[in-house]
Amino acid sequence: MVSIDLEVEIPMTEEEKAAIDRVPEVLEKVAEIEKLPAVSISITVVDNKRIQEINKEHRQKDVDTDVLSFPLFDHRSEWIQEDWEDSIQLGDIILSLPKANEQAIDYGHSLLREICFLVVHGFLHLLGYDHETEEEEKEMFSMQEEVLSQLDITR
Repeated sequence: MVSIDLEVEIPMTEEEKAAIDRVPEVLEKVAEIEKLPAVSISITVVDNKRIQEINKEHRQKDVDTDVLSFPLFDHRSEWIQEDWEDSIQLGDIILSLPKANEQAIDYGHSLLREICFLVVHGFLHLLGYDHETEEEEKEMFSMQEEVLSQLDITR
């Protein structure tokens, strides 16, 4: 089970709301494939200006981006569930909704597909996946496509 603390800092259209409403289903599919215990994450939906500020503050990159992940652990072996917690807190995902809209247009697919892709990407980073090497990238992007394909969220 994936518990999500969702905070939306900007107004959303009906299409954007509908896409965000699919996020729990997508993350549950990742949890199923990865055979995860009960986990919790935070997702914050922001605009390009805000994600640029966060990117500059935490990564020293003064540019906007589509999604940022802030894992609480480097490896699954470090996961800790405190006695008072119902789940393991994994970290935070920050999603730029305007950037998701831009990229959906650029890539020629639906906003739903782009938002779900970005959230899966961010969640996989929280799980320890990365794309620093060609092999890591292949593994991570393969998992993203598997999740979205199983839910029929395709290009």
